[in-house]
Amino acid sequence: MYTLRRIRAWLVAEWLLVILIGLLPVLLWAVPTPLGNLVDLVDWKTVAALAGLMVLSRGLELSGLIDRLGRMVLARLRSERGLAVALVVFAALLSAVVTNDVALFVTVPLTLGLARVAALPVARLVIFQALAVNAGSAISPVGNPQNLFLWQRSGLGFVEFTLAMLPIAGAMLVLVLALVPLGFGQARLAMPDATRQLAVRQPLMLVSLVAYPVFLIAVNAGFALIGAGLVIGAFALAFRHVLRGVDWPLLLVFILMFINLGLLGQLPAVAALAISAMDWPGGAYAFGAVLSQGMSNVPAAIFLAPFTEDWRALAWGVNVGGFGLAIGSLANLIALRLGRQPGIWRQFHLWSLPMFGASLAVGAVLLTL
Repeated sequence: MYTLRRIRAWLVAEWLLVILIGLLPVLLWAVPTPLGNLVDLVDWKTVAALAGLMVLSRGLELSGLIDRLGRMVLARLRSERGLAVALVVFAALLSAVVTNDVALFVTVPLTLGLARVAALPVARLVIFQALAVNAGSAISPVGNPQNLFLWQRSGLGFVEFTLAMLPIAGAMLVLVLALVPLGFGQARLAMPDATRQLAVRQPLMLVSLVAYPVFLIAVNAGFALIGAGLVIGAFALAFRHVLRGVDWPLLLVFILMFINLGLLGQLPAVAALAISAMDWPGGAYAFGAVLSQGMSNVPAAIFLAPFTEDWRALAWGVNVGGFGLAIGSLANLIALRLGRQPGIWRQFHLWSLPMFGASLAVGAVLLTL
């Protein structure tokens, strides 16, 4: 069942892949470009960093460690609201370490499994997990693809980037937690002992835990390509099944995003519009948030990055843009596809649109301080 849910979520990436492949000939017709120049449009450091993180995150996921820790926490909860708070905090923290999509691949199936033995408001719990990973992943350079890209582009170290993102990420997480009492009551829950018969694959766990910080140090030092090659090579030798479970089509999606959006930015009318938008009220922050509602926050970040030097405002904006419409973040689409609850898409927007408005306003205030 879990594998089927993951395959359905992968279809989101494959749908984007089909669109990007279809757009490429049109853009090449509008902006004729030699093959060598197309390769230059791709930020290969970001792609390499993303590839290494996908492999290591998948290794941690398959080791069973994250699942076991999550179930240990949930088994000690006794109220619906307490469960919601725990899932929000767990998903947010997890997304900052192993990316937002991996956090959802852990927490949403965990929620669905618990719902089979306890009466739970599954749709609302899944929605709040989607909101949580959008907030939690914003703090970390490796929490989501747009941060990973902008981190590489900013030239800052891991800690410096994290400190720059802390105000908006913290504010968004506080807003999500503030919504919990509105969505969940104090109904008592009879939670089962969820830790039984959960084996942890210790060799895979140890290798993934050790390699993760080492790889981040390599990326921070500018050796993302070498580090990714070593990670993929090591897992190919010792844990080949991990590589088979990595979402490689998603990596191709990001490569095509760089190419397509790079070509789009070369169109004179589009470039003029983007440049003028930087002078609108709110600049890169507001435009990044709004544009994310139409094209999702990762492509919005890639598209707007060449037109502004204010990477922090852009990073804040596209992370806020993960709220609002479901298309604002790929994580939203993954969560809703994994949850597959009746009416979940409508319910999502009832919570996400207010979150977008509140986060946009709070972020605008914080940027002026």
